[in-house]
Amino acid sequence: MASFNYTRELFRRWQTIVLFGLLGLVLALIVSFVQPLRYSSTVRLLILQDLGSSVDAYTASRSEERIAENLSTIVYTSTFFDQVFSSGFQVDTKNFPKDDIKRRREWARTVDAAVSHGTGLLTITAYHTDVTQAEQLVRAIAFVLTQHVKEYTSGGSVQMRLVDAPLSSQWPVKPNILANIASGFFLGGLVGVAQVLLHLERIRRRHQFVHEE
Repeated sequence: MASFNYTRELFRRWQTIVLFGLLGLVLALIVSFVQPLRYSSTVRLLILQDLGSSVDAYTASRSEERIAENLSTIVYTSTFFDQVFSSGFQVDTKNFPKDDIKRRREWARTVDAAVSHGTGLLTITAYHTDVTQAEQLVRAIAFVLTQHVKEYTSGGSVQMRLVDAPLSSQWPVKPNILANIASGFFLGGLVGVAQVLLHLERIRRRHQFVHEE
């Protein structure tokens, strides 16, 4: 078998590749439904900083973006976590372990903070199995940020304003079942391709060994 055409042989064994893809899809579904389904609630806040009339608009915008990026990191800290849960909102603490390391890990899975490039716009999203709890969480986070922003920034002229009230999902958004299905099928298909190639390589070597004898 001097001219062994792997591409042609892969097409001939497409059923094997599809079978592995379907197995990957099934495993992805199992993993997805083992995890708790979580809803999301999102707020958007805007950083406002008075730098005076001598500073151009671009510099002011970059400064506000930098502050927003710093705050997006502070959101994940233990100090911020404690302020959120003592802010007076009806937030359930049962999902968060008492151990500090485990609590931080769970908090990082519960909250997502992102900054819009080139702006001081900070987007906060909270995830929870109860959509009401997700909304209470982002309200508490927004309250802490707007009321205590000067504690986390060096400039006294910094303010934070809520520009978008909480927007909650109607359906669970985590885990992303469609994305998991697609990834599972794709990865399973890759495993199928690897399996077929290994099988073809064994056949090629067997034929080569026979021809050499």
